[in-house]
Amino acid sequence: MTDRLEPALIALRQILRATEISSRALAKDCGLTPSQLILMQITEDTENPTPSFLAKKASLSQATVTALIDKLEKREFVRRRRDDLDKRRVYVELTEYGSKTLRQAPDSLQTRFEKGFAKLEPWEQSFLVAALERTTGLLDAEDLDAAPVLDVGAIGTPVE
Repeated sequence: MTDRLEPALIALRQILRATEISSRALAKDCGLTPSQLILMQITEDTENPTPSFLAKKASLSQATVTALIDKLEKREFVRRRRDDLDKRRVYVELTEYGSKTLRQAPDSLQTRFEKGFAKLEPWEQSFLVAALERTTGLLDAEDLDAAPVLDVGAIGTPVE
């Protein structure tokens, strides 16, 4: 191994482990995946969000968001509500239990990354994005479907 290869591989492994550890801790602490947590946070911050709005805001597919909402609804974190005037329109809202769970949830790895990334100078942000995009190229991973969510597992199959 070259002098620079080993630290690069270690850094990649640390990122993967941090993502996995964070996801497991979130699941253990409040029974949520990072994707579910993000949807709940968006729901809390938005008046009358629709599933399509949530999908767009979270950069997830409509099918993925529908599956996530189904699971959150089954566990009574959220509920769907039909519009009073247009019965075709459906809104998603947090239940009291969902709000309580969200308040007790730890900061996600994604939130920590977002806060740290925002503190970087613009040139540092650009450099980091370029390096990460180059890394995906080295791994032949540019064409993999990925949402901007630090989560483990397949995009369409959230952890129960």
